[in-house]
Amino acid sequence: MSVLTAEPGAAQGAEEPPESDTDTDTTTRHQLTAVTGVAALSLDAMASVAYGPEVIVLVLAAAGAHGLGFTLPVTIAIAALLAVLVASYRQVIAAYPDGGGSYAVAKAHLGRRTGLVAAASLVLDYVLNVAVAVTAGVAALTSAFPGLYGDRLWLCLAVLAVITAVNLRGIVDSARAFIVPTALFVGAILTLIVVGLFRDAPASTAASAGHASVLADNATTVGALLLLKAFASGCSALTGVEAIANAVPTFRAPAARRAQHAEVALGVLLGVMLIGLSVLISRFDLLPVEGVTVLAQLADASLGHNAAFYVVQFATMVLLALSANTSFGGLPVLLKLLARDNHVPHVFALKADRQVHRHGVLALAAVSAALLVFSGGDTNTLVPLFAIGVFVGFTLAQTGMVLHWRAARGPRWAGKAALNGLGAALTGVSAIVVTATKFRDGAWLIALALPLLVAVFVRVHRAYATIGEHLEVGRIPRAPRRERSLILVPVSSLTRLTSEALTAAVSLGDEVRAVTVCHQDPEDRAHGRALLRDWALWNPGVPLVALASARRTLGRPVAAYIRELTAADPGVRITVLIPEVEPAHLWQRLLQNQRGAVVAHAVRRDTDAAVCRLRLRLQTR
Repeated sequence: MSVLTAEPGAAQGAEEPPESDTDTDTTTRHQLTAVTGVAALSLDAMASVAYGPEVIVLVLAAAGAHGLGFTLPVTIAIAALLAVLVASYRQVIAAYPDGGGSYAVAKAHLGRRTGLVAAASLVLDYVLNVAVAVTAGVAALTSAFPGLYGDRLWLCLAVLAVITAVNLRGIVDSARAFIVPTALFVGAILTLIVVGLFRDAPASTAASAGHASVLADNATTVGALLLLKAFASGCSALTGVEAIANAVPTFRAPAARRAQHAEVALGVLLGVMLIGLSVLISRFDLLPVEGVTVLAQLADASLGHNAAFYVVQFATMVLLALSANTSFGGLPVLLKLLARDNHVPHVFALKADRQVHRHGVLALAAVSAALLVFSGGDTNTLVPLFAIGVFVGFTLAQTGMVLHWRAARGPRWAGKAALNGLGAALTGVSAIVVTATKFRDGAWLIALALPLLVAVFVRVHRAYATIGEHLEVGRIPRAPRRERSLILVPVSSLTRLTSEALTAAVSLGDEVRAVTVCHQDPEDRAHGRALLRDWALWNPGVPLVALASARRTLGRPVAAYIRELTAADPGVRITVLIPEVEPAHLWQRLLQNQRGAVVAHAVRRDTDAAVCRLRLRLQTR
């Protein structure tokens, strides 16, 4: 290990030690390629083909069979918006390779507060995505095995625990674990589409046999409002498109180019699947059926009610549950950027082994678990809240990119700005329509939570600003100077721990005193007299001060003694060195009396003295 030192009086420059080849190889091994990036960050968007066409059909069914004829045009409009978003986010990736997506763009060009609105919208969408994905996957499981319906909440929490555990091992490990289910799902859907295009439409499907149609009776009028509602509902298939732009730093170098490739691959696959399924819906004249998903009807009509049908259902169920992984890939990186800008606790910027933002992963898991408990594992409770925040982020990102191109004015900047402007207009309208059509169904909660979350970001930033002002961050501090130091060591008995603590104390301070608290009851007074007698016989060269206490407290007498010392000598720097045992095993922490924690809390609360916890590690045998 090398040590860098600075000579007194020399220029004080900060230089980072060169990164070794081993460190570089390890970092690269735990970063994404374009293929693994699709598996790790696109499951949310991929899984949306299971419910995107479904919600379009359900909305248009209000206008009867005539309304269902607009399924393909509405899907094509959504696919066009998808193409605009993919092209726009490729530009975001190139312009902001450090990640952050909507937050980074909005902060740079629309102001800090607007950037926080984009960040809050993405945070809400990521959290809701986890809850919706897990409940949807478990709902598919309980549909196949009705006996598990009563245990759906525990199943949701179990799935969440598995996804969290995989992500704590690193985003590359999660991508490797989920690449097979992703490939199986994409392969199954594409096979369903290709076979369905060359197969005659059956008279009826086994999946829908015996189930009542939810088609509206005698409804033939298709109004603009209904089409807008169908479009807004189907736009739920676009959630997750921004995740790759948020997590560009998790890709291998050249990170921006690999992320762009992954973004394009996601857009192509998602567009082909959405349009292909809508073509089959129109070709087979499928009707919404209570208790049977549209995808199940399509699989039955294309592949038949055989093993292939169950493969599609199983792949859909697994991918719906695993699509929560998109949030685990995107949100921790977003939280890292927010922590860097002092809007969330700095602990979210820490990165563990395997390039894992562990605290972001655990925080997402905890909030998602709370949502699952709140909803009871019911998908319908959460779906009305879903996909609103992401359109706010879409709109702000595209608007910011228009300003970016106007300022940069590089080659073909006008065309790029026009593309982003079109995206901003389309997603802005979508955000308004989605919020208006789902407001009474629960979207009002998002309208309330969004400004509250922004307020939390602002409050955290103010707190860090206050701390930075007191610490004089960004200023040259005054030169260090020597002051007389006094070390206090709380003791309760004579042990090796006491000896180690006093050895450390006399090595650190000019003056050392041991202190013990003596209570008034006879047993404690006897113990105090015995300790004073033994201390005199031991004679360690450090005085022992007995602090009398009328109450059975430990911390307050020590804090009061420190205040007396400070009042008598304001120039003395007092440090309380608290000796503690570090157990060899985790369970042995339960055996500790926590006396040190009590004293430390009282000293920090009531005095300006420094607190040092000296831990003596016990050796295992």
